[in-house]
Amino acid sequence: MKKEDCFYLGKIVSKFSFKGEVLIKLDTDEPQSYVKMESVFVDYNDNLVPFFIDKSALHKSDLLRVKFEDVDSEEDADDLMKADIYLPLSLLPKLKDDQFYYHEIIGFKVMDTTFGEVGIIKSINDSTAQALFEIDRNGTEVLIPMNDEFIGEINKTSKTIEVTTPEGLIDLYL
Repeated sequence: MKKEDCFYLGKIVSKFSFKGEVLIKLDTDEPQSYVKMESVFVDYNDNLVPFFIDKSALHKSDLLRVKFEDVDSEEDADDLMKADIYLPLSLLPKLKDDQFYYHEIIGFKVMDTTFGEVGIIKSINDSTAQALFEIDRNGTEVLIPMNDEFIGEINKTSKTIEVTTPEGLIDLYL
């Protein structure tokens, strides 16, 4: 399994017990959806390694307490600390037409109602307070906040996103 075939679910953040249990900080709005998983992929030495789950339960709302098969001690759990957790893209819940996962819109064309064609989405920067469309406009990067007030129509068939940005925002980059 390759990372591009998976989505990031969370990170192992701490040990929970001397029996090898760990706590996973889930990156989701619906942590309860992931309590009954049978397995996950752990990013271990830059490889996605399948780990099977003996048992799991929510712990303090957004943490998942997990006991993996064959992880039976604190030492075993130490080896997994800070590892990222992934699941196959096929396990993502289906969204409504006007909703999207970040990976789905890479390559979409962005059209501004006033400016016209802005460019192609090359990535999403979600490391800031507000997520940003990173758009390539003929070699120039244009950043547009992913604000519900800016986003108009999302057409998954034609791979376009219509936005209405404040006057002058796009010109700042050109």
